[in-house]
Amino acid sequence: MSEQTQGTSGGAAVSTRETSRGGSALSTSRGTTTIADVVVSKIAGIATHEINGVHAMGSGTARAFGAIRERIPGSTTNQSQGVQVEVGETQAAIDVAIVAEYGVAITDLAEGIRRNVINAVERMTGLEVVEVNIDVVDIHLPQDDSQQPEQEPRVQ
Repeated sequence: MSEQTQGTSGGAAVSTRETSRGGSALSTSRGTTTIADVVVSKIAGIATHEINGVHAMGSGTARAFGAIRERIPGSTTNQSQGVQVEVGETQAAIDVAIVAEYGVAITDLAEGIRRNVINAVERMTGLEVVEVNIDVVDIHLPQDDSQQPEQEPRVQ
């Protein structure tokens, strides 16, 4: 594969990968493949969860809705919670919001997430990941687990 750089109206250069036949890896003489945003966000979410030191994903509100959703019988876990993506024809940019485990080196955690997300998305979709931004929204402390209420509040 070769790389070609094209100028954009904003002055920044956008890189597109080309196959040996010319054209991008997602557009060939036999047709075009389009990758939906939700596909990229699920791949990025799963790749993020695979990294040790990630306790949860998403902001406090998103995590609260996720906890409620998981209590509904037959519901599934939202793998893309805490992930936002922008997908173009050949490139993707990804933002990930996480809650880190206390004691983990955040810079090492962020680099591990970034590496795993880029590898997974590029391998599975053929898109070039131009950036992975990581927002550490909270730290999970071990005593947070013991402070969870054991019972549901009673309504009187």
